Amino acid sequence: MTAYHEAGHAVVGLNVPQHDPIHKATIIPRGRALGLVLSLPERDQLSVSYTKYTSKIAMAMGGRVAEELVFGKENVTSGAASDIQQVSRIARAMVTQFGYAEELGYVDYANEQQSYLGSYGGGTNHSAATQKIIDDKVKELVDQGYETAKRILTEKRDDLERLAQGLLEYETLTGSEITRVIAGEPLNRGDDGDHTGTGGSASITAIPKTKPRKPRNNDGGMEPEPTP
Repeated sequence: MTAYHEAGHAVVGLNVPQHDPIHKATIIPRGRALGLVLSLPERDQLSVSYTKYTSKIAMAMGGRVAEELVFGKENVTSGAASDIQQVSRIARAMVTQFGYAEELGYVDYANEQQSYLGSYGGGTNHSAATQKIIDDKVKELVDQGYETAKRILTEKRDDLERLAQGLLEYETLTGSEITRVIAGEPLNRGDDGDHTGTGGSASITAIPKTKPRKPRNNDGGMEPEPTP
């Protein structure tokens, strides 16, 4: 489940219009995280475009969508909780702070309750109707990200399968190895732990296309949540 979850993040991240390069994907647990896909910007960023924010939302939804496509809705886990928190924060900031909702104009609704003295009154100054618009726009952005992730993973199902099987076999893959596994190319890993894919003989063969694994029985216990 974790392998498909993380593969879903990675495949979506590789196929959205704007996203930071993926440096690593792993299913080795760390703390409460069962797995991780690490993406880092190529340079410092002081501003982020609308397209990049929507790409981030779609990538974050990729894990849950992958679980749903492979194992069915009835077997989707709570592992996407942190992803849902992340996309909710991004979408709400887009609507209330960054002026991406035309219906609301260019007003900072996130901090309007803060007075000029710097204290909080414990409420908001906007109406219930305005709050409903905010909630509806946030949900719209998240839903769009979900649909984008679902479209990509449906179209790139072979990529999802190859990468998930690669993670199951080797547990950790670098960004360049992810690209090679998806392309069905062999990985060359030297005895010294070199993961560059150059030199030495091929110690790992190409990942063949495989059918989705059937979900294992769930004992009903709570598990740590994988991070995006």
